[in-house]
Amino acid sequence: MKRFQSARRVLALLGVTACALGALGVAVPGVAGAGPLAAATTTSGCRLNSAGDRVHHVIYLVFDNVHLTRDNPNVPSDLEQMPHLRNFIEDNGALFGNNHTQLISHTATGILDGFTGVYGDRHGQPISNSFRYFKPDGTSNPAGSFAYWTDPLNDLTNPAVRTDNTPQMINEAGKTAPAPWVPYTRAGCSVGAAGAANIVLENIGTDIPTVFGANSPEAAEVQANPTRATADFVGIAVHCAQGASPCEGASGARPDLLPDEPGGYQGFQALFGHKYVAPQVSPNGPLVDLNGNPIQDPSGNLGFPGFDGMSAAVSLSYVASMQEHGVPVTYAYLSDTHDNHPTGPAFGPGQAGYEAALRSYDDAFAKFLARLRSHGIDQSNTTFVVTADEGDHFAGVQQQGCDGVTTPCTYGPGQIGELNANATGLLATQRGNLTPFTVHSDSAPNFYVTGNPARDAAVTRGLEHDVAALTASNPYKGGASEQVVDFLADPVEMKLLHMLTADPARVPTFTAFAKPDYFMFAGAPNCNAPCVAINPAFAWNHGDFAPEINRTWLGLVGPGVRHVGLDNTTWLDQTDVRPTMLTLIGLRDDYRHDGRTVVEALDTSALPVSLRAHQPTMVALARVYKQLNASVGSFGSDTLTASTRALKSGSASDDHTYQSVEAALQALGAGRDTVAGQIKAALDDAAFAGRLLDEPTALRLIVEGKALLAAAHVLAVSS
Repeated sequence: MKRFQSARRVLALLGVTACALGALGVAVPGVAGAGPLAAATTTSGCRLNSAGDRVHHVIYLVFDNVHLTRDNPNVPSDLEQMPHLRNFIEDNGALFGNNHTQLISHTATGILDGFTGVYGDRHGQPISNSFRYFKPDGTSNPAGSFAYWTDPLNDLTNPAVRTDNTPQMINEAGKTAPAPWVPYTRAGCSVGAAGAANIVLENIGTDIPTVFGANSPEAAEVQANPTRATADFVGIAVHCAQGASPCEGASGARPDLLPDEPGGYQGFQALFGHKYVAPQVSPNGPLVDLNGNPIQDPSGNLGFPGFDGMSAAVSLSYVASMQEHGVPVTYAYLSDTHDNHPTGPAFGPGQAGYEAALRSYDDAFAKFLARLRSHGIDQSNTTFVVTADEGDHFAGVQQQGCDGVTTPCTYGPGQIGELNANATGLLATQRGNLTPFTVHSDSAPNFYVTGNPARDAAVTRGLEHDVAALTASNPYKGGASEQVVDFLADPVEMKLLHMLTADPARVPTFTAFAKPDYFMFAGAPNCNAPCVAINPAFAWNHGDFAPEINRTWLGLVGPGVRHVGLDNTTWLDQTDVRPTMLTLIGLRDDYRHDGRTVVEALDTSALPVSLRAHQPTMVALARVYKQLNASVGSFGSDTLTASTRALKSGSASDDHTYQSVEAALQALGAGRDTVAGQIKAALDDAAFAGRLLDEPTALRLIVEGKALLAAAHVLAVSS
């Protein structure tokens, strides 16, 4: 379970377990759950403006932790074991294997970067899947990243005690970030979502009052039967075009309110929840998954099965049902394959349960693609975007003599599981440091020091020094002693990494990036119970700064996409997905993207004239831009190295190195923001405003960008 991983892990540390199927009922032979053999219902008002008017459907699929590359060199990767999906992408479009995440690399951040085309400092969730915020008294409360788009901050303790009422999805102006469905619905195209982060209702605590009202029948159901309410209202939504199906005349349709949306957003409706969506997209009976099983939760309630329950057979069935019933744009989340849902221990590479899950996913994609074809939906008229939110680091022993496919891998006691590290206990016993703090528990934990001291305060600097010095014996390395933390970032560096929002209360005191085997939490101030212990419930870490975590993949198929097969060279990050999609389908947002249109992926015929001109220079400019502005590009990587050196350096009597490096980082950041801002404007204007690239200006920006990259590298390698 990844959607609520941090919260679940904390519960697991306390000994608490946390528990977390849709399509039509008339079957087509060989395709369980498919509707009648007929063209999919379309809405005549949907106006996608692709070149040649070739795109009539959009399908966006985002996996949780599904990998293109191998985790064990002897075991075929996840996508290798889903040939129906992988071959569909490579045979018809482009599979980019050099896509990258933001820091912190987690489900919410990765999904939302792709949905919006901006980093977390502009959509509000750079630290996920939960975070904390400081209260006026200097203590901090936990907050969840998964909440509906227009919610106030999602306090996980109790919304009644929330002291921060900023928007959950706060943008750089302090308002609710623009919503990703708006360009489509304004163009007359309804947008469906199945498990898609924050486009749907994510919980019954804060989301139901926001959308339905505190005194609504839906809120009453929450009080009477919260399990039933979750199945009814969470996880599924359709944001409708004005006067369009499936909202028009539907039971349960609610105003789709976006009061901060640029240019206004009035007169739109939406359906929230399986209870209201299912009758519209499955009019002949209950929604079933691609294998013909009724979609239901673990308690047997027909409806949303929980985010862990969004297997390929379930999630893809929701997509197909919506596409077949007047919802031409769909976003969907597919849960991971390497966790033993809902509450079992994690699987390792090649383990029998993991292999079975991959086979079921491949089977689901075979059925899904066949079903779409039977309804006239295929690569000739549909933009397919398929990606994953992040990579993972496997914490365990890499098994030999097995390949998973013919010989399953097995893991004995002590051979699999993240290393839970009690930061409070380690600090007390190894360093004698009893500074009060809380953490967002993670492999990349964020520390919130009680009192919210300044970044250069003695208490802050002392804790940074001691966190950097923590050691542990790693059982996966023969018990060798090692430092637990690899990198450190305080607010100066976090700003460069796009980790700070417009809400100052959410700014951590500092962030540690542990070695990827470790998951750090704040426990007892002693090691009476081992401060470092294997937790077999979780074996796949992310959040960290590590290649296997920060590198993921992107598949593009459809009209205008070049047939390039596998491309492991072109450097992308997740913010590039949105502008590339919109270029393909001919729509635009009302804001500048942090990403860029990947012209290398698109046929010339799919590009506006302003993207065809000066293309060699534009590509060179874009590539410098990514290394300069992406969290894990060269600039971010080098400044994080420098930040770590600064935070580790110094003493109570001499903090000169810290001060000088911090000043250099701030100066580099100001230069980066200026140059990257100009490049971003030039690239976005060429893609969406029809403005030709100014060649002399672009060449100047390339030189200035490279100079900043060189300066950051010099700072990183300086002694």
